Parts: sequence; C-alpha cells; structure tokens
Amino acid sequence: MKTKHLEDQVIGDKMEKIIGSIESDQCPRCGKGPIITDNSSGEFLCSACGFVVTERTEAAGSERRTFTLEEHQERARTGMPSSLAVHDMGLATIIGLANKDASGKPLTVSMKSIIGRLRTWDGRSQVHQPVDRNFRQAFSELGRLKDKLAIGDVVIEKAAYVYRKAMDKGLVRGRSISALTVASLYVACRGSETPRTLKELSYLSNLKKKDVSRCYRLLIRELDLMMPVLDPTKCVARIASKIGVGEKTKRKALEILKRADEVRISAGKDPMGMAAAALYLSCISNGENITQKDVAEAAGVTEVTIRNRYKGVKISLKL
Repeated sequence: MKTKHLEDQVIGDKMEKIIGSIESDQCPRCGKGPIITDNSSGEFLCSACGFVVTERTEAAGSERRTFTLEEHQERARTGMPSSLAVHDMGLATIIGLANKDASGKPLTVSMKSIIGRLRTWDGRSQVHQPVDRNFRQAFSELGRLKDKLAIGDVVIEKAAYVYRKAMDKGLVRGRSISALTVASLYVACRGSETPRTLKELSYLSNLKKKDVSRCYRLLIRELDLMMPVLDPTKCVARIASKIGVGEKTKRKALEILKRADEVRISAGKDPMGMAAAALYLSCISNGENITQKDVAEAAGVTEVTIRNRYKGVKISLKL
C-alpha cells in the first residue's frame, strides 16, 4: 500500500510539473521553449529539443475537419439531423452525387457508369416497402405545405408524428393519403396553437374541406387526442398583417380580446371570428379606413360573423 501511495504521489508531482511547464511556456527537460501544440496529433512539445510534454490532448471546441480542398468552405462533418418528417428518419446512407473518389480525384468514365447504376439501385432500394412509399408521399406533401403556409419545423415534426401513429393504428388503409396528411398537419397546428384554419389547409392542398374534416375527426377519435381551444389573440397579428393596420390598432384589439375573455363572452365562439371582430372594432376606434369585407377576407370568415361578434362585444364591453 505504501508503494502504491508513493507511485501515485510521484505521478502527481510529474503532472503538476508538466502543467506548470505548459503554463510557463518552458520545457521541463531543457528549460527552454516555447511549448508548441501539434493540432494533428494533439501533442504539446518543446520547440527547442522536441520533447513531448503531453500526448493525445482533447480539443474543447466542436469537431470539425476539412477533407479536400474543394470542401474547404463546408467544414461540418455531420449530415442531416434525424427527423420524423423523412420516410427513413434521416438515418439511411446514400451514394453522393459527386463523381470523385476519397482523395478528390475525378472518376474514370467506366467507373462513372458503374457508380451511376449503383446510385440508381441504391435510391430504389430505399423505398421498396409499401410503408416507405406511403411515408415518402405523405411527407413530400408535408414539405410542400410547409413552404406554402410558412410554418416551423416543430409543427411539421408533430404532424409527422401524428401521421406515423395513424399508420401504426391502420387508419391510412383505404383512405386518402393527402387528406390524412393535411388532417395530421391541422392537429399539429391546433396542438401548437399555430393560427391556421381547416379551410385554409384544404384550399392550399386542393382537397375538399369535408374530406379533411372527416379525417380530422377520425384522428381525434382513434388516437384519443385532446385539442386545446385556439386563443383569439394568436390570430390578431396574422389578420392585421394581411389588411395592413398599424401597431396601435393591433394593441387595441388585443386589449379588447383580453376584456372579452374576462367577462367570458368569447366562450364557444370561433377564435378567428372573435379576433376579426375585435380588430374591426379597434379600426373604428382608431380611425382606420378598413371595411368589414376586408377584415372578413383576411380572416377567412363571413361578414355576417363579424357583424354579430362586433355587436356582441360592443354591447357587453359598453364601447
């Protein structure tokens, strides 16, 4: 035990001496220096005598490396992150499109032909299962709607998760893939309180609202989902940006909705209709020249809805 204790003490003294020499930039053997770092091997060594002070040091920064001169600008070593919105979750490997070998040299003509055939069969083998083909079609539709609706990746991931759950339950068989995809996206929008209406989703996906509504009710029933009620204040900014009103008008509309929620006159009402009525009332208060038709078109509701909600809010709040 004493011998082991003495060995540990000697090793500790040596480490302290090495650390002290690195900090003082002097070699522990020759007393000269300076101590330099070899980035390729991770060694600290003396520039005078070549003595290796420490070996295999770990870098504290992110792991980056450049393989070829052509990839000098692209320094990241990792590929795309795993995602539920990809049919293979982004975990599969593919043959790249660059016709170059590992050293960066161009491939010969015969080798290009071989790699081209391998690339083709590699792409076909990725989706040889019916489930993979189904996911590829559904998530391609999701990607298209993401660009049209300008929604975030979090909502798309949630929609892909709901669609995968529907696939596991066997709800996709015999039904429209596009309708179930749009319904899953609407579930994700409702769950994340993203102000997107079912009518808007149906219009942009070229589907009937009745078909999407049927799939939406199916998902709610079979997956036992609890959808939160959309907050009308989330819809004000969207409507205001479409009709081009000022910031003062938006703040007034948010104040009206807050007071309406306190007296509980917004319960059971369409959130988009309440937001449109509050914004129209705010426009009148601030002298904005906006008609009911403009607000109705921006909100996706009828003018009758705005008039009814406008009268109810005005009487209840005594405005």
